[in-house]
Amino acid sequence: MPRVVRIAGPAALVAVSFLALLVALAIGGGAAPQLLEDPGAVVRYGLPASTMLVNLGASGMIGAIGLTLFVFPAGSKAYARSLDVAAASAAVFTVAAALTGFFSYLSVTARAFSLDDAFGQGLGQFLTQIALGQAWLQTTLMGAAVTVLCFAVRNQTALFFVGLFAVASLWPMAQQGHAAGVNGHDAAITALGLHIIFAAAWLGGLVVIALLSRQIETGALVEVVSRYSSVALVCFVVVAASGYVSAELRVGTLDRLLTPYGVLVLVKVGALLALGVIGAIHRRFVIARLATSGRRRHFWWLVVAELGFMGIATGFAAALARTATPVPETVPPEQTAAQILTGEPLPPEPVFPQLLGQWNVDLIWVLVCGFGIVFYLAGVIRLRRRGDRWPWYRPVLWVAGMLLLFFVTNGPLNVYQDILFSAHMFGHMTLSMMVPLLLVPAGPVTLALRAIRKRDDGSRGMREWILLAVHSRVATVIANPVVAGVLFATSLVAFYYTPLFRWATVDHLGHEWMIVHFLIVGYLFVQALIGIDPVPYKLPYPFRLLLLLATMAFHAFFGLALMEGDGLLLADWFGATGRDWGPSAIDDQRNGGGIAWSIGEIPTFILALVVAVQWSRSDKKETKRRDRNADRTHEAELGAYNAMLGKLAERDRDEGDAR
Repeated sequence: MPRVVRIAGPAALVAVSFLALLVALAIGGGAAPQLLEDPGAVVRYGLPASTMLVNLGASGMIGAIGLTLFVFPAGSKAYARSLDVAAASAAVFTVAAALTGFFSYLSVTARAFSLDDAFGQGLGQFLTQIALGQAWLQTTLMGAAVTVLCFAVRNQTALFFVGLFAVASLWPMAQQGHAAGVNGHDAAITALGLHIIFAAAWLGGLVVIALLSRQIETGALVEVVSRYSSVALVCFVVVAASGYVSAELRVGTLDRLLTPYGVLVLVKVGALLALGVIGAIHRRFVIARLATSGRRRHFWWLVVAELGFMGIATGFAAALARTATPVPETVPPEQTAAQILTGEPLPPEPVFPQLLGQWNVDLIWVLVCGFGIVFYLAGVIRLRRRGDRWPWYRPVLWVAGMLLLFFVTNGPLNVYQDILFSAHMFGHMTLSMMVPLLLVPAGPVTLALRAIRKRDDGSRGMREWILLAVHSRVATVIANPVVAGVLFATSLVAFYYTPLFRWATVDHLGHEWMIVHFLIVGYLFVQALIGIDPVPYKLPYPFRLLLLLATMAFHAFFGLALMEGDGLLLADWFGATGRDWGPSAIDDQRNGGGIAWSIGEIPTFILALVVAVQWSRSDKKETKRRDRNADRTHEAELGAYNAMLGKLAERDRDEGDAR
């Protein structure tokens, strides 16, 4: 590829981003002078510009780390250069975040910059005591840490955790976006967080490929671009879905699309659709032509065009953050107790069948369930196309488990879990027992290891990462049946009788952690009992039944303790929601204890039944194995056993004669 074209791609991205930012600020009025206490043109334009640099730095950081983890072979020149790009991008991200925090202080206070003590003290208080300043301070410090780690760490496994930390550094930014008013706050944060993370991976990956093209041979480039294309497709879906949710919350109705904010959204949607078309061209035509002819010219011109449209989307995204939304973001002067606590209005009394109409969509779990179903079925189809057998009931169980997970995380339970302790407990028990009971027998790990192609070039794909995780020391410990049973049982006490319960109830991030924790702990426990996926150690069947009974007995004692208790857990929350329907808070908590005690009976019976069936089948298989061995060896084993008995009898006779 000519040097000018290789440089033109990233240059087009930066140039178009700044040009789009200026155009979007003019359309939306994001840099218009303020009527009262205007901070000045430098701050009005500098704040969105620095925010855009934060987004570009985050893209290079996330994209480069992602390529080292999933695309480039470890030890290759592209691998090392990609980490250099990640470190440089993280440095840009850090400086831009610090600059954004500084401009944010000037914008909020409308103070002129000075070197006196009063200005420094005010800036220090803003960064340490105000939520907006704390978010940018956290972002800056985390970005600095990622910069150092990208220089210091070269081990691919350790880089995985560096990548997680880099993704976590974007979370404070997500919490500072438009809150979409008092209602839909959690949905707005989730959508913005997903949008930032996956847009960064999408944009950054393409930029790094363009920058490092000289270090990649044409044959390897085809493989690199194919892998990136698969990641880009996932990113496109997530960015589109999260963008839609954000627009729905902040625009509201179709007529508001004619507002300045709505126009910016429409332009950004147009850029996204253009990127989707270019991505489709890449997947269907350009990659195949690159593989057959080896000519890079058409491919790289498409890359330049794609980066140009990404620049438009990046500039308009930065301007949208400074543009007033059609949906008012002011907090109503009068709020109910439920709105103060949960950020949502008090739902109506749960009465069937109206209860089924109550939904609170959590985009994270919509995407998890959707991708989970699509990828599992794609694996099954791949196996059957090459003639491999996969039992029909496993896909049925997997889809049912994913649909149940979707219902729990988005349906009525997600609406009422912050209002009723009983709803929270029902969701907990479903996540930790019923969902794993459907997912574990589907054997997702076994399917992935059989369906995903093995890599031979030294890079790690999903198959290699799954194998590494399954055989890691951590997995060996937590997958041990006894450890899994202890975790499953003690998680109840550790969660409900520690500050974790408050964090999971009050904080949206804690709520997401709670779902993940219950799923993992329940999955490990069910896997230890009836799982078909490979694990380091499996208990004999009698001990599996003992483990099941002991764990369920602990659940029953916990439920009885709640049923007979007089103290209200999280009294300043569940006792202060202001609901005028249903049982009292303490009675509802006792109902939750009854759910913890009784609902476990059904999955316990099913688990015991499955263990018994597996035990019986195992005995039958062992009997058949012995019969086949006897037929093959002409009863050699039985003959040897009879000969041994004969020798023992002869020895006894000899000893008797000697006496």
